Amino acid sequence: MKKQVLCLLVCGSFLFFAPAAPRAEEGMWPITEVGKLDLAARGIEVAAGDIFSPEGLSLVNGVVQLSGCTGSFVSPQGLILTNHHCAFGAIREASTKERDYLAAGFLAPSLKEEIPARGYTARITESYRDVSAEILSSVAPGMTPAERTKAVEKKSKEIVADAESRNPGLRAEVAEMFIGRTYLLFLYTYLRDIRLVYAPPQGIGNFGGETDNWMWPRHTGDFSFMRAYVGPDGKPADYSDKNVPYKPRVVLKVATEGVREGDAVMIPGYPGRTFRHMSSHYLAFEQDIRMPYIVDWYGHQIKLMEKMSETDRETALTLSGRIKGLANTMKNYQGKLLGLKRLGLLAKKRAEEADLERFIASNPQRQKKFGGLLTAIAEVYEEQAVSARRELLLSGLRTHIIPLATAHAVYEASVEREKPDLERESAYMDRNFDRTRDRLVRRLKEFHKSTDWFLLYHLCFQAGELPAGLRLEVLDKIFVEGYEQEGVEATLDLLFHRATLLDEKSVRAALAMNPDELRKLDDPFLKLAASLYPEHLRVREEEKKRKGALDRLLPLLLEVKRLYLARNYIPDANRTLRLTFGRIKGYSPRDGVFYKPITSLAGVAEKSTGREPFHTPAGLLELYRQRDFGRFAPEGFESVPVCILYDADTTGGNSGSPVLNGRGELVGVNFDRTFEATINDFAWSRDYSRSIAVDVRYVLWVTQKIGRGERLLKEMGVAF
Repeated sequence: MKKQVLCLLVCGSFLFFAPAAPRAEEGMWPITEVGKLDLAARGIEVAAGDIFSPEGLSLVNGVVQLSGCTGSFVSPQGLILTNHHCAFGAIREASTKERDYLAAGFLAPSLKEEIPARGYTARITESYRDVSAEILSSVAPGMTPAERTKAVEKKSKEIVADAESRNPGLRAEVAEMFIGRTYLLFLYTYLRDIRLVYAPPQGIGNFGGETDNWMWPRHTGDFSFMRAYVGPDGKPADYSDKNVPYKPRVVLKVATEGVREGDAVMIPGYPGRTFRHMSSHYLAFEQDIRMPYIVDWYGHQIKLMEKMSETDRETALTLSGRIKGLANTMKNYQGKLLGLKRLGLLAKKRAEEADLERFIASNPQRQKKFGGLLTAIAEVYEEQAVSARRELLLSGLRTHIIPLATAHAVYEASVEREKPDLERESAYMDRNFDRTRDRLVRRLKEFHKSTDWFLLYHLCFQAGELPAGLRLEVLDKIFVEGYEQEGVEATLDLLFHRATLLDEKSVRAALAMNPDELRKLDDPFLKLAASLYPEHLRVREEEKKRKGALDRLLPLLLEVKRLYLARNYIPDANRTLRLTFGRIKGYSPRDGVFYKPITSLAGVAEKSTGREPFHTPAGLLELYRQRDFGRFAPEGFESVPVCILYDADTTGGNSGSPVLNGRGELVGVNFDRTFEATINDFAWSRDYSRSIAVDVRYVLWVTQKIGRGERLLKEMGVAF
């Protein structure tokens, strides 16, 4: 299919800013912008057209979005290299107490033994075009903020439906590039049959656990191999034993020589969301309200789940995915909060906006267009702050209590599925409903009755502490009154005892019912979900109202900032294909401390204690003692390099991204940032923003020596 890629324009004058300075710089560049960059100044030897070509094949065709992460095709047989933590869900789901692939690792001896990774998809970007004019044509003067949001959502769905009808077999998505102003339509190939091929033992793939998470120096072999399959006709298909390995159009070459300090690198991938163009009022809300709440609430959940997991491996496996996800977010937010204070970012933003207000007031035309802009933005967040704790609590009920989360989705599906398809919430549209149903069913495997009982108990008493005017009357009636009469413990016991939506068959059947049929099930969680549903609808309406208001205000803020600073901007990351550059480089996180940018197997041996989270497989330590490094200990290194550090601009979603050298060859797999670099979502720092990859030499050494995966090295064309 011929690609139609349009250069991004933001309301005519909003062109992307592309400085050519050779030093490290902020930049998650939309892939279309690579032709405007001075690659040689960044140490990149390949031409722009070899990195991205609108009409032909290029390096980025070997990069995929892998279920919220990124991955790379590294063989002609659809072999994907990504992170261990990205494959974690598939590894955990395949594990049992008797067959513990998390602890022991997993290698498929042949294609036939590769394990289906249910729910995983590999998304390959095929084309994209600017649809800003079409989207904004749906916005009429006089619309309320909520009406504006709904109009944009509906128009986006119409454009997606039309694109998918014109391009059978492809998936379409509209992505907002600059809030309220620029929108792109992306077309993707979705590969739906993904399988687990090799995962190292957890003592390698998650070495250091949460202790080392977001930290440097790092010694974690955070990698796994998966494989994409298609139908016998070569088209995307659901899992079948008749499917065959996908043949990617581009395969990334593995550079077995790796990198050295000072080498240039570039990272293509699908970074998640950043918020660098938001106002000080957004930042204050995050710093003072939302993130502290999440840190406390997630910390409570983690402590409870770890306690539940202490004496029973089966429980530990059940809860492992929940713990890992919660801990990753909690530590990320702790780093952000520390970074906000260390950089004084909120004070800087406020000072910048004070200067901006003086700039606006100094010119009558600017005053007419932009006067009161920052006050209006402040009012949105002041209003949100009033009900924030209530909304956060409702979110916890809807997402973290599995029986209630399931009941909520089932009830909402029954309501939404009675609407015309384009009027439904996205998860319940025909094009998405199968994945929504499968996601609900898979999550049931993470249910642990005692854990969810205590979490609901905690949230009920949080609800009881809400101030007058923000109380959740539904919970007050059920739990506060219940506590006074029979005790909240008895009320919760009854809820969990009578719950019916706890197995795949029941959930699939309930998802096919209408609201009247659901009421006949007499499930207490369904009744609670139905009672809370009007509250969730009110929150959703408020969210649409806020978004509509900010979609009108934030483009004006960006416009006046551009006038004041006389420069343009890169759009915030939004899970679309981006490219960033940097060099292998150490850093000084605090006074008197400097960290080198490459760690080695010697550090693994030094950290190993024989206990979690530093329990290293005995075979690895024996290989180290014997100095059996094969060809993967390069000249000048005493042992195998393990992790590398660089100053490229990355964020969540870049997990699994290939780290490429200046020749476009794969030298590492990005998996983390330093603790100081968690601030990247809000601001990039030349001094502190560093990202971490597992060195490809460690990937290959572990795969050969620990995994006995010589066939995979041969498949990648790697000599050993």
